Amino acid sequence: MTNSPLVLSKTQEKEFRYWRLRIFFSIYYGYVFFYFTRKALAFAMPAISKDLGFDKADLGLIGTMLAVSYGISKLVSGIIADRSDARLFMSVGLFITAILNLIFGSVSSLYLFAILWGLNGWFQGFGWPPCARLLAYWYSQSERGTWWALWSTSHNVGGALIAILASWCTQYLGWRYAFYVPGVISAVASLFLFLTLRDTPISLGLPPVEVYRKEPEASEAVKQKRILSIKETLMTYVLKNPYIWFLSFASFFVYVIRTGVNDWTVLYLTEVYHMSQVKAGSTVFWFEMGGLFGMVVAGFVSDRLFRGKRGPINLIFMLLVGLPVFAIWSMLGANLIILSIYMFALGFFLFGPQMLIGCAAVELSHKSAAATASGFTGLFAYVFGAAFAGYPLGKIIDVFGWHGFFVVLIISVVGGAICFLPLLKAHHKREI
Repeated sequence: MTNSPLVLSKTQEKEFRYWRLRIFFSIYYGYVFFYFTRKALAFAMPAISKDLGFDKADLGLIGTMLAVSYGISKLVSGIIADRSDARLFMSVGLFITAILNLIFGSVSSLYLFAILWGLNGWFQGFGWPPCARLLAYWYSQSERGTWWALWSTSHNVGGALIAILASWCTQYLGWRYAFYVPGVISAVASLFLFLTLRDTPISLGLPPVEVYRKEPEASEAVKQKRILSIKETLMTYVLKNPYIWFLSFASFFVYVIRTGVNDWTVLYLTEVYHMSQVKAGSTVFWFEMGGLFGMVVAGFVSDRLFRGKRGPINLIFMLLVGLPVFAIWSMLGANLIILSIYMFALGFFLFGPQMLIGCAAVELSHKSAAATASGFTGLFAYVFGAAFAGYPLGKIIDVFGWHGFFVVLIISVVGGAICFLPLLKAHHKREI
């Protein structure tokens, strides 16, 4: 222990290095398995439709139930997570989603599907807020864009692996195993997560990360020990913060595209291109891989080139999303390789803004409101954006065909870009 709170002993520095890596590893693989219990439906949809006679609106209803409950849960869970032990919160949430997947695979009723997937969405909301909170506490603003981007690749790793696993299970074992197998794997992973994850630096007897990083904000960070009330968190640092509103509206448009591509691409390719389940699922794999690289590039560039400003790279990437969307729309008859390249490019440009919205929400609010601020943007992302990509988009496809699907995606590209314009110069972190 040192005499000054602004200088760490060698032991403390060693502990910080160890725990930063261990916390990062834990939230990384933990979130990978949240995707195992969330995304299997998209790859089982064609088989479920054929086996049980569901139309696109029926399938969209199931997806909408998850989106709405997940979006509400992200906000509610965010408020709770800012005041809870991340270890218990995240591991329990993952375990319950695993059990719900096992039950989902054993039923056949549309209404039971909707109820179970809605419950799954609620407990899916236990995954993101603890991660956002821990990234805010263990990594400082000067490095957070890069670390946030690296952690966010867990989305793509999880999405890519479940694309392969669920597609293979559906084609060779039956669609029910697309829920059984990920459910069992994730239940085991939740127990391991409980053993490895911990909470904030202060819970381990360490000072704020700004002290470890020797940053100018270190003195202020040491003084910041007051816990915000729920009212102050919501009113001062979320609802009265214009930046959070712009980010939330942008998140709506980003998630219309992201969820639309995730949930409908396999069905689109099996219907229009007459691809097998496995081949169609492989294009979603490349969408996720593109997102993995895109997030790392976006985070690194926003840290190094734009010095922590997230707005410019968000706008640039969002505009470029339109290119692969239009290419996929116009390339009827393209082969699997070309489609996979387009999907890689779409993921590359889309996941940059998707990742940096959450990062910017944390940085433009208050560290003690990190999970709440990111949860509020998540509310718009899922209750409105992802939910729209479910039942409403399914009805649009039923009425207008797949051209209606692509028109919605193009409109969302333009809408998202407009929302990012007021954030071009946003940089100042209001409170540590």
